[in-house]
Amino acid sequence: MADVFEEEAEQTVSIQEYLKDVEDQELEADLVLGGDEGKECTYIKGYMKRQAIFSCLTCTMDGNAGVCTACSLSCHDGHEIVELWTKRNFRCDCGNSKFGEFFCKLFPNKDIENVENSYNHNFKGSYCTCGRPYPDPDIEEQEEMIQCCICEDWFHEEHLGLESSDEIPRDEEGEPLYEDFICQTCSGVFSFLTLYPKSIWAGVRQHDATVNNNKEKDVLEDPPSVCGSSQKLENDSYSHNSQQMDHAITNTVSENVPVGKNTFLGENTEKNEGSSQVIQDASPSSSTCVIGVDLLVAPPVFDGSKPMFLSKNWRDILCRCEKCVDFYTQKCINFLLDKEDSIVEYEKMAKQKREEKLHQQEGVELNLLDKLGHVGKMEFLNGVADMKNEIHAFLESFDPSKPITSADVHQVFENLAKKRRRV
Repeated sequence: MADVFEEEAEQTVSIQEYLKDVEDQELEADLVLGGDEGKECTYIKGYMKRQAIFSCLTCTMDGNAGVCTACSLSCHDGHEIVELWTKRNFRCDCGNSKFGEFFCKLFPNKDIENVENSYNHNFKGSYCTCGRPYPDPDIEEQEEMIQCCICEDWFHEEHLGLESSDEIPRDEEGEPLYEDFICQTCSGVFSFLTLYPKSIWAGVRQHDATVNNNKEKDVLEDPPSVCGSSQKLENDSYSHNSQQMDHAITNTVSENVPVGKNTFLGENTEKNEGSSQVIQDASPSSSTCVIGVDLLVAPPVFDGSKPMFLSKNWRDILCRCEKCVDFYTQKCINFLLDKEDSIVEYEKMAKQKREEKLHQQEGVELNLLDKLGHVGKMEFLNGVADMKNEIHAFLESFDPSKPITSADVHQVFENLAKKRRRV
């Protein structure tokens, strides 16, 4: 019998732990949904820079459509839904021609098709180069996956194209040291990133104490192997050394970005274990090319490509001269210049919306109390005091070795009701 109580005690949680768990779950949901409460279809907002998207395999078995949060809840409740996390430049498809005779309940008047939307195999519930679903029903312990910030597909660590998962930049606790990841397929287009200072790359954790001094020296002097190797220009026109490159970027940034007191350009202004420095914001627009190369004429090429792990604020350093912007546009990657495209900024705005919502809720509660008359306020405050006293009395008399049951909670409120009836 004692063993039964011990087993039950292990499964119990304190009220504080329960409330903390609920708060963490709500925060995680807000970060994914971007603070969207799911009350209105986002179609009217057009092609949003980033939003949470879902695929309904009940309505579109081919996985060629995506719906917003509100439509996934109101129009597709009870359907087979695939959660896609976030997608960029996407407009809600719910109820358009891809859904046959099905109409959106929230906003039925939609175009036949959203021609600017992009779809991949994620919309069919498949991920990574292996094409497996997530969660994978054939795997008991699910593996964490990494999303490419370009194609927005998700990848298992063993399918990243690395020799070992130890090449993924992490701290000693296993937390990522990188802000963005570019997959092996997409990295070919981004060979031009090797023309930037080494601070753009997230550092690889050197955890092996047996690494020799020569290897450590190579890590410091050369870009990490995960960022590709053996690059060269097609016409060998690029001859600037790394010092000239750093000097050009420093000059460009220092003319346009104010640097804090006692802070030198390239010096850490915030703890960032993922890179040797926090990259400062490059010029919004400049006639001088930061990298000194016309990428449309002479882009760097690789003998082979590997995935890339980028450090914090790496987008800020990207050159914004006319020729480089033309290159980004031609390669359809000009979204990288938009700060709101990044997941970091998306989650930052979600946190702000959450704080505003909580602040509004507190204001509503205070306004409600202010609107009450003197008698109403006294009854309200007495009711709160009675509840606190009843809960306190219950906890004092309760055996801490036993779990609190629903019957115990009902008894607390029944006692409160009896007190109110006596009054």
